[in-house]
Amino acid sequence: MIKKDLTLLAKEDVFHLIGKEWMLITSGTINRFNTMTASWGGIGWLWNKPVAYIFVRPERYTYEFIESGSRITLSFLGEQHRAILNLCGSKSGRDIDKVKETGLIPHETERGAVAFEQSRITLDCRTLFRAPMQECHFLDKEIHKRWYNDKPGGSLHMMYVLEIEDVYGL
Repeated sequence: MIKKDLTLLAKEDVFHLIGKEWMLITSGTINRFNTMTASWGGIGWLWNKPVAYIFVRPERYTYEFIESGSRITLSFLGEQHRAILNLCGSKSGRDIDKVKETGLIPHETERGAVAFEQSRITLDCRTLFRAPMQECHFLDKEIHKRWYNDKPGGSLHMMYVLEIEDVYGL
């Protein structure tokens, strides 16, 4: 991958990038990591820094890796890799080897994070902030009811704010 600056993101529709294209959230080391598909999050400016924010449920295997480290990559593979995104979003790394099953080719970034050769854009990030979502903070109670009360097998998400330190693109 070629290292780029943040202007690479300026050319993207981040609503489409995250909500429609989806991303892989990856944390750990090149020797031990996990990745998961996500379509909730955003990119912006906070604390005079370029940031991304993501949401991960504590039940997800990737959560353990995020909590034990400080580096996270967000990888956007493009529509041609939808099968990879589908598998990484529906299977747990506790049960299968996602790299083997998908053909993902991991590599280590300059900062020691894990990224993938198939990624058309990778954000190499450092965790700045985390906070658990709480039912009492939902001002629109219908959102909580729709996404949490009626959905079995999941607790409220942990929200993370990440500093985008490097952007890589093809």
